[in-house]
Amino acid sequence: MSSVTSLVQSVDWLAVAPPTITAVVALAVLVADLFVPAHRKPLLGWCAIGGLALAALSLLPLVAGDRRTFCLTSDPGVCSYAADHFAVVIQFLVLAGALLTALLSVTAIEDHRLPAGEFWFLLLSSAAGAALLPASRDLATLVIALEVASLPAFALVGLKRANRLSSEAALKFFLSSVAATAVMLLGVSFVYAATGSLHLSRVADALTRLPDPQLATLATAGVALTLVGFAFKTAAVPFHFWVPDTYVGAPLPVAAYLSVVGKAVGFSGLILVAVQGFPSYANVWGPAVAVLAALTMTIGNVAALRQAPDRAHSAVRLLAWSSVGQAGYLLVPIAAAGYADDAAHAIGSTVAYALMYAAVNLGAFGVAALVARTNPANRISDYRGLYARRPLAALALGFFLLCLAGLPPGIIGLFAKVTVFSAAVDAGLAWLAVVMAVNVVIALYYYLQWTAVLFRTGEEQSESEAGTGAAAVAGARTVPLTAAIALAAVLGIVLSGAPQLVLRFASGALL
Repeated sequence: MSSVTSLVQSVDWLAVAPPTITAVVALAVLVADLFVPAHRKPLLGWCAIGGLALAALSLLPLVAGDRRTFCLTSDPGVCSYAADHFAVVIQFLVLAGALLTALLSVTAIEDHRLPAGEFWFLLLSSAAGAALLPASRDLATLVIALEVASLPAFALVGLKRANRLSSEAALKFFLSSVAATAVMLLGVSFVYAATGSLHLSRVADALTRLPDPQLATLATAGVALTLVGFAFKTAAVPFHFWVPDTYVGAPLPVAAYLSVVGKAVGFSGLILVAVQGFPSYANVWGPAVAVLAALTMTIGNVAALRQAPDRAHSAVRLLAWSSVGQAGYLLVPIAAAGYADDAAHAIGSTVAYALMYAAVNLGAFGVAALVARTNPANRISDYRGLYARRPLAALALGFFLLCLAGLPPGIIGLFAKVTVFSAAVDAGLAWLAVVMAVNVVIALYYYLQWTAVLFRTGEEQSESEAGTGAAAVAGARTVPLTAAIALAAVLGIVLSGAPQLVLRFASGALL
């Protein structure tokens, strides 16, 4: 219960360094944009990349410890910020994903003539909120971090101001997100009314001993509504409807950012409130998340399957539906945590899968951005014969797609799926494991079909080759984009050779 004496302690600046550095660099870039001449604007991008790299490096001193700050003086064990292993792993995922997105964005800003200062400020601001969220340990800070991560993303989606699809995507994303936030805030208010606290540890304790049945009913409604808000951020069905149009309308690096960092924000928030805040209500959220996982992976994969046969469909829309299906796999271990005695293994499975997914999905979006430079429509047919024109890009995309499918040589994707599958089996969710196995088979079709298109040649190739000359002229500008694809590919290859590195890194990612 809050009181006048419940003041916060002094700030541990080392613990809060990752989001703080990112936010400070965002402000510095915005101010510098006022004074940097137009021909020097690319320097802002490299400053942003350097800031994200510095923020990621600031995680190194936090790996070995469990640092907490913004704690109540009346109860030093109750804190609003905790740089524990879970927070550090998710912050690494967020900052590394933002760094790769920044490399993808350098070329996109020049190609689409986006306002550089605003773009880098919005990207860094969103990354700062995303880095703050996994370390948040009270509901108020969680909501604030979630909105700091989301609000700049709305503007990033609509930054192609002359593009009608971009504006429409931003509006749809904004309206649906605001509705989800309103529902979540209503849930948080119910939880606070029932427990008298916003700190997750105190909420968890209070929920186990509610004296009044009416308060128990209020708390149950609050738990359900709070989880709905985070389910939207994870693009879980039926809260997924904004994803395809938003990804297609947004600049490609922004779509890549939403598919990885946006999901990391949603899943880390869902894990925090479910596992640490509402463990006594596992009988409520466990079955609900299991059903959401089954629906999400099934609808996402079936929708992606409908895109694959028609090569006139957008490759980005296929990736969007694929990301919905992948979100279903990520929800499986969270559901298992509601049933299993050892929640650590289940949560570690989600984190391991998220790390794998981040690397290969950003790489796939990177190749899509490379193809879009010469084929703005970015249809699946534009990838026909890509191996003949850009052999390294085709091999990289093929590798990323095989990782997402869970097939060799993408061993890391196979290991991640097996880990998630075993979490469901260990928790006694055999029906969910069967649904996942069926969906993995469905996904194989469209991933393999797209991979096969890369190595085919024929009459459809001529249209794709039309822009090859333009690409050669502007080749120098693709260096950051190529570097991002290469980094993702190297990371995927290394982890496929030693998947235990990811599993070991994520195994301790429990609150």
